[in-house]
Amino acid sequence: MPALPLLRRGLLAAALASLPLLAHSTDVPLTQASIEDLNKAFAAGTLSAESLLKMYLQRIAAYDQAGPRLNAVITLNPKALETARALDAERKAGKVRGPLHGVPVVLKDNFDTADLPTSGGSFLLKNSLPPDDAFVVKKLRAAGAIILAKVNLSEFASGSPMSSLGGQSLNPHDLERTPSGSSGGTGVAIAADYAPLGLGTDTGGSIRGPSTSNGIVGLKPTHGLLSRDGIIPLALSFDTGGPMARSVYDVALALGTMTGIDPADPATQKSKSRLESDYTRYLKADALKGARIGVARDFMGADPEVDWIIEASLSAMKAAGATIIDVKYPKWLLDGKGEFYNVLRRPEFREQVTTYLGTLKPGFPRSHAELMAASEKLVSPRDGFVPNQGRWTLFKQEAKAPALDDPEVVAVREHALPLIRDTLQGLMAREKLDAIVYPTSPRRPARLNEEPGSGAGVTASATNIANLSGFPDLIVPAGFTSGGLPVGISFFGTAFSEPKLLALGYAFEQKTRAMRLPKSTPPLEGEVIHY
Repeated sequence: MPALPLLRRGLLAAALASLPLLAHSTDVPLTQASIEDLNKAFAAGTLSAESLLKMYLQRIAAYDQAGPRLNAVITLNPKALETARALDAERKAGKVRGPLHGVPVVLKDNFDTADLPTSGGSFLLKNSLPPDDAFVVKKLRAAGAIILAKVNLSEFASGSPMSSLGGQSLNPHDLERTPSGSSGGTGVAIAADYAPLGLGTDTGGSIRGPSTSNGIVGLKPTHGLLSRDGIIPLALSFDTGGPMARSVYDVALALGTMTGIDPADPATQKSKSRLESDYTRYLKADALKGARIGVARDFMGADPEVDWIIEASLSAMKAAGATIIDVKYPKWLLDGKGEFYNVLRRPEFREQVTTYLGTLKPGFPRSHAELMAASEKLVSPRDGFVPNQGRWTLFKQEAKAPALDDPEVVAVREHALPLIRDTLQGLMAREKLDAIVYPTSPRRPARLNEEPGSGAGVTASATNIANLSGFPDLIVPAGFTSGGLPVGISFFGTAFSEPKLLALGYAFEQKTRAMRLPKSTPPLEGEVIHY
């Protein structure tokens, strides 16, 4: 073949020089896209908040309102598209509020929203509009996040994972299995990719149970790191909100957006000089190298497939350079943790929900006693109401609980909780541990018809130890059983050790890649993020 003329060769070289720009373009399925991917597409001009929101609305229509009918959403925000268009206009004008600008978020329906009903999942609070947004919701909106929906939960964040207003949500990995509670609707919504980010609350394991059962990432933060103002209380000695997402990066990003000292929540004073506004800077793929990881085997032995996945996870950590050390919790803690929890949880809810109800508009119950009395009149389905015998049973248990100044309650609050904190702190210091890991749930998700009728917020797992101590606990997907059910592993640390836990969890996530889209919610046509 004759040589190309010099001019033609020059033109060809120029054309070839432009090809790397095309070669480096990226297509990411929506169901695999992180918030970092979304921001790259926003910056490239190939994605708008409005078009992104419409993709998520399509998934909700396909999988929550039709198809498997997962029943995670209680209320869709009718102004979400309007908000998305306004945020797109801001971006076009050169104003970008931050990495959550234009990103949809779903909220467990116990976070107050002034423009959307907040029910706690209870038919008794249907259509209740609180006076203002919860503190963390204000922070999300200020950062440019779009509140897409309020989602289902265990009623008043306790009992079995269903509610009298929202009914039963379904696990998208297996429609006959529990999504766990109490933040079950958030877990389902994130696993099914209704949004990249959701908020749950945790009093005894309520972020972490749904995170492991639905195969996503979730964080129960240190008590006091995030404000509880504007969250329907369950027990303020233990309560916290926290982020749930499909990646450690997204959880870290959301966490930093929501921190802050809140005069309305004195517990946040504990986080002064300890909080961060950017936790993503701690995420390193080699963070397990040189780490000392304790294993709490007290919470293994209930399910051989769960144990097998945890052992494989430990092997992966060793291969990444971590040292693995078996640890034992004191017998008194293992034997007493459930009783310590209930001694505070039951009377606190009775008194604290009464305080919350006093902030609502007329026409709703004003006290725990009124909630219980009204519940006894609702025993058959009607007008969107689903009977929830488990929650009604808890009302009775709470009504019989001692007063908050009862000597037993005071002893647990003022003596047992500090003892638990000091014991765990000492255990980790003695062994020089960076974290303790354990299976978040010792068993695979139960079948729905196996769920106990009353529930008590406490299981055989270790989750409520994090609430009793106030320490943080990060859940990362670890693998799947032979039946395709997700298993999560917990990274538990001392107060305000979120940077370390997120680093370790991120390194584990990058090595194992155990996230999977549920089989009942496959990608829809056209769900691609391009940048």
